[in-house]
Amino acid sequence: MSTQPLPLYGVTVVAVEQAVAAPFATRQLADLGARVVKIERPDGGDFARGYDTAARGLASHFVWCNRGKESVAVDLKDPRGLEVVRRLVAGADVFVQNLAQGAAARLGLDAATLCAAHPRLVAVDISGYGADGPYAHKRAYDMLVQCEAGLVSVTGTPGEPVKAGIPAADIAAGMYAFSGVLAALLRRATTGRGGPVEISMLDSLAEWMGHPLHHGMHGGGTPARTGLAHAVIAPYDAYATADGERVLLSVQNDREWRRLAEQVLERPGLAGDPDFATNTARTANRERTDAVVAGALAALSGEEALARLDAAGIACARLNTVADVAAHPQLAARDRWRDVTTPVGELRALMPPITLPGGAPTPMGAVPALGEHTDATLRALGMTDGQTAALRRDGVIVDAALSGGPDRS
Repeated sequence: MSTQPLPLYGVTVVAVEQAVAAPFATRQLADLGARVVKIERPDGGDFARGYDTAARGLASHFVWCNRGKESVAVDLKDPRGLEVVRRLVAGADVFVQNLAQGAAARLGLDAATLCAAHPRLVAVDISGYGADGPYAHKRAYDMLVQCEAGLVSVTGTPGEPVKAGIPAADIAAGMYAFSGVLAALLRRATTGRGGPVEISMLDSLAEWMGHPLHHGMHGGGTPARTGLAHAVIAPYDAYATADGERVLLSVQNDREWRRLAEQVLERPGLAGDPDFATNTARTANRERTDAVVAGALAALSGEEALARLDAAGIACARLNTVADVAAHPQLAARDRWRDVTTPVGELRALMPPITLPGGAPTPMGAVPALGEHTDATLRALGMTDGQTAALRRDGVIVDAALSGGPDRS
């Protein structure tokens, strides 16, 4: 069977991006074969490069979101640097930016301006709260948007709201930007025109709040914070086992409850007990329901509990740590890990979730050093060595290969 090219092979993306939302979106495009040119500030680049040094000296956020890209370090405040970006955009298919609200418009790099000049261009503006409205100019970081979108209000325990342990607002915005780009490219294939795409972190995460919103708006009240439990399903929680593990299980319907009672709890009488026979009854009697399940699992090891639950056809899982996920047997069995080149050597990374059978292998390209591709990119634009030398001398550009080696900040 012949190998098909990656879906976005031949598509060029220019991104003036930082932090997580836009870089996460454009990394998905790179994983599908697009050429992604990442524009960074000469004085340190994407500030996510400095979040931590956990990935053998590199920032873990940056390694995660920026493989497979070319880094061009250019000062957009200098007219010569801005002209470089405009020339890159003129030859691009997609432009993505998530600068502070209003900054892109002041530079003429907002989606509306660029699409007016380049009708085939797909241009994406990613912001915290959107281009208008009373929140348009508020600073928007992931935790803040998690709070504004109500996610924190339904996450945690009855006594303590908590934010999600991952940047949920950034990821939501990044994934909607990614799908928006794909939709706009498909439309361009049939109409010949690109156009602006607007994504806000608040809009994206508010959409993910669909169940609590509909539950609360239409008469159900605000769902309670229930820790690992489910607000309207029981039993649905984590339970300790005899060897100190915590096993999660979820009973989705009353047929499953009967199987749980008979085959796992070994108390068949509970299957028809009116206090437990229906989900409504089990939820109303949540403490008793949880006590029954907890007592049965406390007498079993984690392996025994999982084996018994699996045999009964009850959905279950371990409460894994990050280290457990890195060693997860399912990821290993499906060969989901690859080594990615970085300025500090090879680092292990997961393949993207989108699998295209019969397609070319996922590129899993290198994580770039700051300005690693500046010189080559400017040469491709037709600039002479003298012109690039002048820009470098004036601090308008940085090229890692000519300025002390790869960035390791």
